[in-house]
Amino acid sequence: MRFIQIFSWMAAVILTAAGSAFAQSALAESRSALEKWVETRQLISKSRSDWQVDKETIEQTTQLFDRELKAIEEQMAKLSTNSTQVEKERAEAEAQKLASNQTIEKARQFASEFEAKIKKGVPPLPVPLQDILKPLLNRIPSDPNTKMTAAERMQVIVAILNELDKFNNSISVFNEKRKNPKGEDVSVETVYVGLGAAYFVNEGGDFAGLGSPGTGGWEWTSSPELAAAVREVIRIYRNERPAKFIPLPAKIR
Repeated sequence: MRFIQIFSWMAAVILTAAGSAFAQSALAESRSALEKWVETRQLISKSRSDWQVDKETIEQTTQLFDRELKAIEEQMAKLSTNSTQVEKERAEAEAQKLASNQTIEKARQFASEFEAKIKKGVPPLPVPLQDILKPLLNRIPSDPNTKMTAAERMQVIVAILNELDKFNNSISVFNEKRKNPKGEDVSVETVYVGLGAAYFVNEGGDFAGLGSPGTGGWEWTSSPELAAAVREVIRIYRNERPAKFIPLPAKIR
């Protein structure tokens, strides 16, 4: 009976020890599993945190690239626009240059034709007027391939026309030589009334007459009876007499 009691006690002790060992093993496994779980959670949290940082970096980089791309596109658009504007301006400049060259060529042709007319029209002009025009006439080029520009040639033509107009719209008095009926050269004063008529008289008043333009130059006719009237016109011209009407004959062609 006592043996049975001892056996029972020993069995209880063995079972208790076995249960304690099992419990410790389970606890160790649970602790290890918990540590693994905590480690895993920390790893997940760190990965999530790192991804958030990387995500923000990627988004900022993407925005930067978008701005740079937009700036490049704007520059390309401006370049295209500028290129189009440059082509347009070049085309306009070439058109203006062509029109200018055509205008210059027309002006050169006009100058050549008008210079020829001026040269042809010089001989019939009064000698005093020819003397006035001589410096300008000398500037008319004789070479058709002259280096003078069309503008320079036109300036000469305009200056000649101005002198012609000035002479034609005024009364002028010049000292000249005129042949008398004996064929002698006599000093006279000649009154030119524009380019339409002229009257002369010598100092002695015994030689006078009138002139008018002809095809080969001015034609002069002796008329001694005009001496007093012409002398009076000259005095009025010089303000030596008050202005008044002086009748003089004129040839109408």
